[in-house]
Amino acid sequence: MSNQRYPLLINVGFFNNLPIGSYRDIHFDNPQLHLPPDLDVNDFSGHVHISRTPQGLLFEGAFKAFARVECVRCLEPYDQLLEIDFNEVYAYKSHTFTESNLYVPEDGNVDLSPVIREYLMLENPIKPLCRPDCQGLCIVCGENLNTSTCEHQARIKIE
Repeated sequence: MSNQRYPLLINVGFFNNLPIGSYRDIHFDNPQLHLPPDLDVNDFSGHVHISRTPQGLLFEGAFKAFARVECVRCLEPYDQLLEIDFNEVYAYKSHTFTESNLYVPEDGNVDLSPVIREYLMLENPIKPLCRPDCQGLCIVCGENLNTSTCEHQARIKIE
């Protein structure tokens, strides 16, 4: 159903001929995913439940992915788990009001990439930590204190 170039593009044109209350569930599982312009995630998985409403299509999604980030204390890269849930209405007509101003395009292809990227970016921590007890770097020599103790830290502990 999805193509390699646009893995989050969904053809929802068939919903035009279905009665209100009709729904479909679509599952996603991508080992790597690029969300333009700047977000790359790994082990992206989840599902979206699409329901026809009088106003348009209700998308209820639940996704998880891992983003490669750098710990603010030790500066080591690690994979940060990002989990999101969202509910968004895509209106059929541009004069129909929706909070997010999302509309079903005339060609019936809805790209969830911008919405999912936005939710994942909001879930990304401002100060990512590789683990809660991260010791960080020595302020004198820059040694990673999670992996070793430098002479400066040994001196501080004695004093």
